[in-house]
Amino acid sequence: MEANWLGVAVAAYGLAAGAAAGSFALAGRAFRGTAETAVAIFLAAGVAAHTLSLALRWDRVGHGPFISMFEVLSSNVWSLSLLFLAAFLRVKAVRPAAAVALPVVFMLMAWMLSTSPDDGHLPATYRTLWLYAHVGFGKVFLGALLVATAIAGLVLLDRGGAGGPGVAAGGDAAAMERLALRFVVLAFVFESLMLVTGAVWAQDAWGRYWDWDPLETWAFLTWIAIAMLLHARVTFRVPPRATATMIVAVFALAFLTFFGMPFVSTALHKGAV
Repeated sequence: MEANWLGVAVAAYGLAAGAAAGSFALAGRAFRGTAETAVAIFLAAGVAAHTLSLALRWDRVGHGPFISMFEVLSSNVWSLSLLFLAAFLRVKAVRPAAAVALPVVFMLMAWMLSTSPDDGHLPATYRTLWLYAHVGFGKVFLGALLVATAIAGLVLLDRGGAGGPGVAAGGDAAAMERLALRFVVLAFVFESLMLVTGAVWAQDAWGRYWDWDPLETWAFLTWIAIAMLLHARVTFRVPPRATATMIVAVFALAFLTFFGMPFVSTALHKGAV
């Protein structure tokens, strides 16, 4: 049954991405509202079906979806979709950014479907509530950064000017930049919490708070990059397009940390086992 519900989720996510593309193409036109409603409905349906699939798998294998690469990708598709849906429903200016965010989610989903869905083994060091806190904070961090990156993408793809809709009708570039920065600050807070809870878990699991393994090092570099982005924006008053470019670069670094390090790290702590 879990595979059937996952199939429903994949279809719904695909329809949401298609509706988002339509919404972006129809920016400023009468049918845009209908397209945005379709995005919300399909994305909510996908999240609901995916939640049921993950719950069935969790009940069957006896552990959360954070062991194998399939589980890591599946749980991140779910969390990114859920968090973007929350922002989409809560903040109207975020809605045009679905055309940027959902293709990223769709890419992760395609990657997930190419991996083996075989069950993984839960190591003894993973049997702690600190792991759940660490993983949960990490997912909120990446979700907030995805929203910020999607908004930044609108700034970089701005089709406005000379009577045009302006940043895909989401608002002027400066306003969208400020909105993106709010989500960057949220991401910074939750990555900080992710690093702290990860250190506590590491002490409990391996007898040390920090070991500079590849995943820890790259996560810390991502934290520094976000701090530098915020510092540059406040201190040097960089223009919106420059800020947007930095946000996209930080997301690329975070993406590499989350989904690249498991392939090169030989440490016990490597994101997927």
